[in-house]
Amino acid sequence: MSTYIPPLALPALGYARRLRVYLPPDYAEGSRRYPVLYMFDGQNLFDEATSYAGEWGVDESMDVLAREGGFSAIVVGIDHGNEQRFNELIPYWNVRFLPNLGGAFLDDVVHAIKPFVDANYRTLPDRAHTAILGSSLGGLEADYAIHRYPQVFGKAGVFSPSYWVSDEAFAQAERQALPADARVYLYMGGREGEDSVRNVERMAQLLRNQLEAGNVAVRVTADAEHNEGAWRAQFQDSVRWLFGVDGKPERK
Repeated sequence: MSTYIPPLALPALGYARRLRVYLPPDYAEGSRRYPVLYMFDGQNLFDEATSYAGEWGVDESMDVLAREGGFSAIVVGIDHGNEQRFNELIPYWNVRFLPNLGGAFLDDVVHAIKPFVDANYRTLPDRAHTAILGSSLGGLEADYAIHRYPQVFGKAGVFSPSYWVSDEAFAQAERQALPADARVYLYMGGREGEDSVRNVERMAQLLRNQLEAGNVAVRVTADAEHNEGAWRAQFQDSVRWLFGVDGKPERK
């Protein structure tokens, strides 16, 4: 079940943004609290009609996980700002896309959106039950989020991250080690370019030097391109892995 929240004020950015909230099938049946997955590009997550180039099918995938995997979570889709998307999802200096507002946007996720969600839904608000996930520039922002606010996000899904924006993503990963129990799922399509695949593998190695064994997953799908169809195909696997649905974390 998905609900739509009237535009929520984002003080750091100075404007309002709509949230799209998925609730588990059994949400209305009791008082249980749930983990939360925050995702960027909310328009592309649940509905073909609002997406730019196809939807992720997040609601269908989460329903399958609840029915077959015994795992339920709330998913909060945060709409992008259309023509402002490049600005708001770039957290590092990049002269081509000024102003770089990714830091302000993330501040709003942490200080405006998350408190609203925790106050209005039955969440498990601690970092162990809070994940963030995005693709492309949203993947870059998810990577940035877990490094800037590791006390808020214990897990990150980093899909097709736009590491081309700045080498600062790697510098930050080296400079600020994540808590050893953090979990990061990195994904890239093989047809997104050799540099893109190398950058994901570079980030994975930096993180493996910091995190507990098995807490970094890398998936490269050889024939996949940079699109919602590829991310949709990977989404359920990423949720299973991030939240340990299939048992113990894998060892790599």
